[in-house]
Amino acid sequence: MKVAIGSDHAGFHLKKEIIVMLEYKGYEVLDCGCFSPDSVDYPDIAEAVAEEVLKDQCPGIVICGTGIGISMAANKIPGIRAALCGEPFSARMAREHNDANILAMGARIIGTGLAIEVVKAFLDTSFAGERHQLRVDKIREIERKHTR
Repeated sequence: MKVAIGSDHAGFHLKKEIIVMLEYKGYEVLDCGCFSPDSVDYPDIAEAVAEEVLKDQCPGIVICGTGIGISMAANKIPGIRAALCGEPFSARMAREHNDANILAMGARIIGTGLAIEVVKAFLDTSFAGERHQLRVDKIREIERKHTR
């Protein structure tokens, strides 16, 4: 399975650690940047990851200092449901109930060990569908209604 991942400069080192774990587990990693700790703008990274997620129909991971800005930027792209998660339960629920396709995290908020557990929970969980599908469909309808 492919996973698209990207971070701004604040998340650069955490992204590298997560990539090591993903590759060890056999994932094909699509690294959308950044590629050094030099300052970059998180909206550019969010857009790059979101485009890969939509193109390849794969999950994505975005990381900035808090996870807030990069998740907000990713959620501007139609078809993206990015969830900011700081522990495994939220990551599981984001996938299972909300069909989230991008996990957002804050490198200045979460440690590496916990971040890896959050990523595992997100990737190991599938959308439950059924009663949750109606709500996801409503999210899509809101998005469609407000997309020009």
